[in-house]
Amino acid sequence: MREPGKDWENLCLLTGSPERVLLVGFGPESMKPLTGKTLAEVAKLRGKDWVETALDLLVESGVQVGSIFFLMSEDNVKKEIRLPWVSFGSDAGSEAPEGVFLKSSPHPRAYGNFARVLGKYVREEKALPLSEAIRKLSSLPATNLGLDRRGYLKPGMFADVVVFDPATIADRATYEKPQQYAVGVREVFVNGVQVLRDGEPTGAPAGRALRGPGAVTAPK
Repeated sequence: MREPGKDWENLCLLTGSPERVLLVGFGPESMKPLTGKTLAEVAKLRGKDWVETALDLLVESGVQVGSIFFLMSEDNVKKEIRLPWVSFGSDAGSEAPEGVFLKSSPHPRAYGNFARVLGKYVREEKALPLSEAIRKLSSLPATNLGLDRRGYLKPGMFADVVVFDPATIADRATYEKPQQYAVGVREVFVNGVQVLRDGEPTGAPAGRALRGPGAVTAPK
């Protein structure tokens, strides 16, 4: 763990310091007070080396530790998002900012990933045009994934529509306070049913499972 990996990616070493490893979630209830601390902070609290601390946390939690590694380059991000074949996505799950969910500290992308593209990189940074960003958020990923009649606004397609204000859309989530909704989205329609009206959920259960070309149907 202290040396560069030869056949594996040593993320902690790539960050340059255990101070740049943020612990954001633990399975056991007894470990949840450590949420939001860095690996360096926990190591100091326990009076141990960061490697020993990391191993102890894995054993104590049953390998139920969520972490964020700070190692990306902002200049590289801006360079990559301009590439015509790059689309936008997120692997963070949606969580309500209430109840048991407050015991974990998700990555800010869970609340602001797509609004960040439109607010920061389109409006503020001018890293790419609005029309190109929308393509990378809709038709490009839908086409890449082979989603049937999705990603376009034209006759015959399912009516999945997001209405937002380009002048105000922005993410509010931070690493310190990730559970904050983005702003600037006014209306959302899923399969032609309005699920967000004037920025507020309607409660309509309009979603449906989407199967790509690799889906396997179980025999009857």
